[in-house]
Amino acid sequence: MNFNDTINQLLERWQHLLASFEVTPDIAQVTFTQIVTAYSSPKRYYHTLEHIEYILNIIESLQDKTQNLEVVQLAAWFHDLVYDTQAHDNEERSAKYASHLLASLRLSSRIIATVSRLILSTKFHQAAPNDIDCQVLLDADLAILGSPPVEYGNYAVAIRQEYAWVPQAEYLAGRKQVLQQFLQRDRIYYTPFMFQAFELSARSNILQEIQQINNTVLEKSYDK
Repeated sequence: MNFNDTINQLLERWQHLLASFEVTPDIAQVTFTQIVTAYSSPKRYYHTLEHIEYILNIIESLQDKTQNLEVVQLAAWFHDLVYDTQAHDNEERSAKYASHLLASLRLSSRIIATVSRLILSTKFHQAAPNDIDCQVLLDADLAILGSPPVEYGNYAVAIRQEYAWVPQAEYLAGRKQVLQQFLQRDRIYYTPFMFQAFELSARSNILQEIQQINNTVLEKSYDK
């Protein structure tokens, strides 16, 4: 599937989603253009429209677990809309952007508040035991961790490209710390389906990347 096909399919999904909130297709298309522009920044390699499509597909596979599918989907569309690897408030700014845009579409304040809360939850990937919609969104966002090894490897490379401004040694140390934090969790995935289908693969992928980091650091030490 080429990029234009992906765009057209995503546009249809966006229009269909907003139709459930009585937003007309022409207005939906205008807002879609704004979203495409944000996710098409040249500094993005992983957090792109393909990432959004991937998450939406996972959410659809979990839709029978959600309490409000449309709200979860809205949060997925906006959760990485602002993405600056040199900033520490991307989730807050993404939530703010979503709130303004959804308010302009006359969605209810209750829906906007929920979307904002879900977006903010992706900062630390923590969900309350009874917050099923949040669990679904976070599991979808982290689904890449449990993907096949080659796909996971491409993801890891793309993340490094997004942090190209960070010196290698500093990046490897930071990346290893992030990966270890996932391993220290009792479980990476909240929903039973994702836990059963992805947990072991995710932990295997993460351990493999940590080993690669350790090997790289060791090689660098020998070069000195």
